[in-house]
Amino acid sequence: MSTASKAKAAAETPTPTSPGDPADMVRRHLQVGWWSLLAFLVLGLGLEALHGFKIAAYLDVSNATRRLMWTLAHAHGTLLGLVHLGFALTLRSVPAWPVRQRSAASVCLCGASVLMPGGFLLGGVFVYSGDPGLGIVLVPVGGALLAAAVLLAALATKHAAPDDPAAPARKR
Repeated sequence: MSTASKAKAAAETPTPTSPGDPADMVRRHLQVGWWSLLAFLVLGLGLEALHGFKIAAYLDVSNATRRLMWTLAHAHGTLLGLVHLGFALTLRSVPAWPVRQRSAASVCLCGASVLMPGGFLLGGVFVYSGDPGLGIVLVPVGGALLAAAVLLAALATKHAAPDDPAAPARKR
């Protein structure tokens, strides 16, 4: 193999990136955000179909808790999908964000995106005398993870590049 073909092969071979690589993290959160939006859009359409076909397991007064839990799962999942897209933008806007905090915020946001809507969804599967099922215990854990992710992202804005239009204005 000639030197030129070796160089070409090396250039085409993907190089492993570090776990905290911002470009990989941006791509991951864009993917999670858009796929979450799709999944919760489909869930919302399913809930609308349950309404449209007058499914008693969803619409009966005795199932109000189920309806509330599944509506909350849909709403929180959709919102968290949008938060992932905002997080991806924040990652691009704050290149000096320390790797450890950036990675922690990413993990917390991903955990919250599973636990919050998942807890509401599971809480509505089995309803006990008007109370949500055991899955509801996942929601406060997801809420705490979301709060941690938002706090870390808010603190990271102090690292925003000064020429970045998303950066807060500084007094001179």
